[in-house]
This record gives sequence, C-alpha cells and structure tokens, in this order.
Amino acid sequence: MSGHSKFANIKHKKEKNDAAKGKIFTIIGREIAVAVKEGGPDVNNNFRLAAVVAKAKANNMPNETIERGIKKAAGDAGNVNYEYVTYEGYGPGGIAVIVDALTDNKNRTAANVRSAFTKGRGSIGTQGCVSFMFDKKGQIIIDKEEYDGDGDDLMMTALDAGAEDFTEEADSFEIITDPDSLETVRAALEEAGVTMVSSEVTMIPQNYVALTDESDIKNLQRTLDLLDEDDDVQAVYTNWDE
Repeated sequence: MSGHSKFANIKHKKEKNDAAKGKIFTIIGREIAVAVKEGGPDVNNNFRLAAVVAKAKANNMPNETIERGIKKAAGDAGNVNYEYVTYEGYGPGGIAVIVDALTDNKNRTAANVRSAFTKGRGSIGTQGCVSFMFDKKGQIIIDKEEYDGDGDDLMMTALDAGAEDFTEEADSFEIITDPDSLETVRAALEEAGVTMVSSEVTMIPQNYVALTDESDIKNLQRTLDLLDEDDDVQAVYTNWDE
C-alpha cells in the first residue's frame, strides 16, 4: 500500500457531496434502478443492490428513501434504460484518469466527458489505455474519530471476514478486499458495530504521480470539477498524488 491517506480525499469529496445531496441521491437512485432490474429487489439475494444500499447509507441517505427507491425501481424495472460506460484518458502531466458513467444517452455523456478532458488540456484515450495502472478492489474506510475500539481487533475482524489488507493511517483505517468479498467484509464490520465512512468497489492506482506545475494542477482540477458536475458521471479515478 502507498503511504498516502485516502481518507482526506474521501472526506473532501463527501463534503462536496453534502453540499449537493440532490445530485448524489439522484446518482444512487439510478444505481438502485439498474441493480433491481438486473437482480431483483431482494437485498439479501442481490449483491449489486446490497453494495448500492451500503453506498447509500455511507452517504447518509435515509432508510425510507432507500426503500422507496427500491420499490419504485421494482415497479419500473421494464422501463429502466440506463447503461454503464467507462472512459479512459490522460490529464495534464500524464495523469491517468478513469471515468465511470451511468447514462440513458451515450452520445450526450461521451460529448460531455470529452469536453471536460479538452477544457483541462487532457485527452480521451482508447479503452484500456490507463486501466492497467489500477487494481479493481473493494475499499472500506473507517474514520478513527468514529471508532472507539482497538485497531488490532478491527484488523482481525476484517481479515477473518476475508479482507486482503489492512492499513492504519493518521486519521483512518483502510481495508482492502477482493471485489467479490466486499459485501461479506462490510457485513461483518456492520455486525460488529463499526461505522464506515465508505464501502465501495474502486480503482486503486498502483503508483501515484505528483504534479508540480501550477497550470497542470489548475487544468486537472478543472477537468475533475466538470466531471463532478455531470449527473451521468458516477465515479472518477486518478493516480494524482494530491
């Protein structure tokens, strides 16, 4: 694992989301609709739906809103036409960028993503051009301020449930899992009464790249801000060492 704290970045993103809950709730609502269409409304028998519900709770979505979304999705399953698309490219300084989107109009989304890269002096690449620099993993973040227990006990709980790695940072604990084991580990932590800041499948860079040129930093941030404002964009991953 790298020595970089993931929590500071996640907390920053969460604070931005808290200022725009309407958007994040809309995004999660789309994910619920797709998950229900693919695997049904039973959380216990639908891994993808269980993962989305965990994400919803981490973003403080009320339980009644989640349940209402599942019921609505179950009734409208035949009308759901969203699909997942992924874009890969480079930002300034050769920073690798992966964009996951969920859209009902691929042409619109492709144009918006391409524009975000262009305005930040980056470029869209071919499928697979940067994804080989990342590992797809389950990632759970726990804020130390919200955990009163012993770190060693937390580590053993996670590892016994199937986690691959456990890292202690200054402000948080990070647990890494195989994507297929994320829900099992999350459920074990939840049963143990552990509060999680985030629990999701993510793309973790194998190496981080620093930017020293102020114009590169400004342009990359412009691309990230434009992507963040796009309702079709679900997640953005980079190997930028902030």
